[in-house]
Amino acid sequence: MDMQRCRQGHYFDAQKSKVCPACGIAGLDIGAPKPKRQDAGGVGPLPSTQPKRQASADSTEDRPTMGVVRKQLGIDPVVGWLVCIEGAQRGRDYRLHSERNLIGRAPEMDICITGDESISRNAHAVIVFEPRQRTFRLSTGEGRGLVYLNGEVVEGMTKLEANAVIELGQTKLMFVPFPFSWT
Repeated sequence: MDMQRCRQGHYFDAQKSKVCPACGIAGLDIGAPKPKRQDAGGVGPLPSTQPKRQASADSTEDRPTMGVVRKQLGIDPVVGWLVCIEGAQRGRDYRLHSERNLIGRAPEMDICITGDESISRNAHAVIVFEPRQRTFRLSTGEGRGLVYLNGEVVEGMTKLEANAVIELGQTKLMFVPFPFSWT
């Protein structure tokens, strides 16, 4: 196997193809793969508790859940950003997408904030963009730590306004909505 990398960052076997096969397919978006969920010991994927089913070739059962906006547009467009203004990731930005955005330290979170062990691994907080009303809301997640919005503790769903400051652990994030509707 002779693995090569094209200009777009795709890897392909040069023994099988002279050019990158992914670049020649219109509309194909091969983003960075997300790591599989691991257990607390980090030894591998968690076993499924569901019985395995045999799916037909045209079945949608095994496909991942797709948000309404992504289904309509064919992409999951950015609707806003979080910008780290204090903490280990100071200066970094994180994209927000339609519907639920889970925030935590685990790589499979929509917004993965590394370097701050006081942020819960899974779902410390959740930011929801509701596309029909075009509103953003912040809520606490499943983690133990508290979430603050502009210095006040968050209890339940709280409306997010532009330039609001969200505190998780030792990290402060500024919320920046994208002032454009994709739908």
